[in-house]
Amino acid sequence: MNSSELRSSLSLSGIFALRMLGLFLILPIFSLHAHSLPDGDNATLVGITIGIYGMVQAFFHIPLGILSDKIGRRMIVVGGLSLFVLGAVIAASHDDLYWILVGRAIQGAGAISAAITAWVADLTREEIRTRAMALIGGSIAISFAISIIIAAPLYDALGMPGIFWMMAILGLIAIFVAWRIVPSAPLSIAPQPQGTDTHLSRFLKVLKDPELLRLNIGVLILHASQVAMFIAVPKLLVANDLPLEGHWKVYLSVLVASLLVMAPMLMQAEKKNRLALLLKVSIVFMLAAQMYFGVVIFGNHVNIWTISFGLFLFFIGFNLLESLQPSLVSRFSGDNRGAGLGVYNTTMSIGLFLGGLIGGWIYGHLGTLAIFEIDSLLLIVWLIIASKLSELPLKIKKA
Repeated sequence: MNSSELRSSLSLSGIFALRMLGLFLILPIFSLHAHSLPDGDNATLVGITIGIYGMVQAFFHIPLGILSDKIGRRMIVVGGLSLFVLGAVIAASHDDLYWILVGRAIQGAGAISAAITAWVADLTREEIRTRAMALIGGSIAISFAISIIIAAPLYDALGMPGIFWMMAILGLIAIFVAWRIVPSAPLSIAPQPQGTDTHLSRFLKVLKDPELLRLNIGVLILHASQVAMFIAVPKLLVANDLPLEGHWKVYLSVLVASLLVMAPMLMQAEKKNRLALLLKVSIVFMLAAQMYFGVVIFGNHVNIWTISFGLFLFFIGFNLLESLQPSLVSRFSGDNRGAGLGVYNTTMSIGLFLGGLIGGWIYGHLGTLAIFEIDSLLLIVWLIIASKLSELPLKIKKA
């Protein structure tokens, strides 16, 4: 990367990480905090408060992604971050579950993930775009790991209102970065047939593209299986005498080890233009992790070391997929990358919501083993769908 591309990629990755941290940070702690609030014993309401962020995002990714193609990425990102700050302030200012729900919904309405990933694609050359997208994708995995590591200590130090105030301050910093540091990108408006609706035609093109459909199904399954899996994993660690405050040691160790393995794989695939092949290999890593956990649990061989190895396999596949998929979506979308990434991020948000909703039901009614069995089936379906994904030439495919 040249200096401008590196600055742009790092700045936008940081903004993206902030958004994902806003989703992940309250997951390990909010259900406990809710007991101190009026109506906090209403499990359905607590679940909606946690999930509303992703649900609302799912409705706004597509229109805001398309709008970013028309009016520019910066305006959408700054506007979305402003909503993120406003929602955090509302949630921080009220010890009431309904007001916190409203604040989280407003935060989710600032759905800027599509605009950010499209902005990265605008500002990077195609030959290094996968590396830039790797920073974006890696920020999701890192945000998830950081949230698990710091959530409990932050809650002890700041309380839940303090965490929301911290989000607001970080959001203001992100607005400054988006407004003053990230370079502008040219508007990317694909020519449309005369007499057709621009927004509708963009949406239909990316929605009907078979390659994009495979990637959109994939990101839904990826995040649904991720969230469902991490309903079970913390409980497995606690059951094997590792208290919650010690979980960060396992997560940090396997995350760093997985990055050391996946980085050279990603660079070689990019160099040889075998990104679609590496995506299929990455799904195999994810599937191997789920099946491994299933075997270990079925055979009653669960301990810290076996859990750690399963997580190591998972994070190799997860980190690779988070790096590869946004890059491939941006390239298959061509000049409609804002719309394409809008659909992609919508399906990601739906996957996050469904993973929590369905994963919780599976765990409560069918047990821990069933989570990994069903995740395995989903990943097998994804692998079959992804098997037909084609390699793109280095020249960007026009939508």
